[in-house]
Amino acid sequence: MSEPARIEADPTIPAIHIYRDFRATPAQLVRAHTDPELVPLWMGPARRTMEVDYWDARSGGNWRYVDRTDGVELGFHGCFHEISESRIVQTFTFEGMPEEVALETMVFEDLGDGMTRLHAWSLVDSFEGRDAWLASGMETGVNDGYAALDDLLADGKV
Repeated sequence: MSEPARIEADPTIPAIHIYRDFRATPAQLVRAHTDPELVPLWMGPARRTMEVDYWDARSGGNWRYVDRTDGVELGFHGCFHEISESRIVQTFTFEGMPEEVALETMVFEDLGDGMTRLHAWSLVDSFEGRDAWLASGMETGVNDGYAALDDLLADGKV
């Protein structure tokens, strides 16, 4: 079993940093984050179902999905600002709070020997918003999702 993700509150700006190493190439991780067939297989808590409404994974494209967890249906959407071989920049909006838009950046660093470090950070509107995200139990969804992604990578599905 892999180590859990390291999740940190930035002390100087309202941002959350997530670090996680994967036995994968940067290209595999970019694909896992941009392929609309793969994303629902791993992203989020293990007990949830995700349905992609639309997913235009290109610089300038947009996305939307519906999350169904424990009988609750929630919508999320955003725009892809940049997708490259080693970086994704996108917005993230929970439709229940449309005025709070996060700017998310993911960098995939090739560590050699088949390992890649993911460093993701989400810049939110306020320190209160950041702290609410951290208190929401997000670490469960992050770690469940990354464990499922590890399985997809090990099975050769990514």
